[in-house]
Amino acid sequence: MKALVVYESMFGNTEEVARAIGAGLAESMAVEVQSVANASPAVPQDVELLIIGGPTHAFSMSRRSTREDAVKQGSHASPSVGLREWLAGLPAQRRAATLTTFDTRVNGARHLPGSAAKSAARSARRHGFTHVERGESFYVDGTAGPILDGEIERATDWGRQLAHSVSAWTQEHRS
Repeated sequence: MKALVVYESMFGNTEEVARAIGAGLAESMAVEVQSVANASPAVPQDVELLIIGGPTHAFSMSRRSTREDAVKQGSHASPSVGLREWLAGLPAQRRAATLTTFDTRVNGARHLPGSAAKSAARSARRHGFTHVERGESFYVDGTAGPILDGEIERATDWGRQLAHSVSAWTQEHRS
């Protein structure tokens, strides 16, 4: 089994979470972790679990304008490439791969509506992914971070749980 984690990160926090998820997955499956800026617009056929994540901006995935605002605040992100654009560029096809989403959010916004994970899951369904789950939110202290204590460990544990879940799902549906 193979997993692919594709992430968008503005200040490095979402990248750190993506790498922790990848570490948890790697304990029981092959995994590749890629920045959205380097990810192919076509998901390889051997990927059985696709995890995508990014920062929540204005209750959704980032847009060019919100990425430009982040750059003004010191972000190292490219204003032209984000998770929204990557998902829009995916070829429309029915994919049996399981897709799960995650996001990073400012701790003070825990109970506000909307998230990058939720909007990414909706977009993935429109692009033919049939097994889509809205995943987890991980929390940072302020716009630039840092990640709250315990969140990296929680991301690693979540990666372990995802590997176990997709393995059980795959066995059940191949029998």
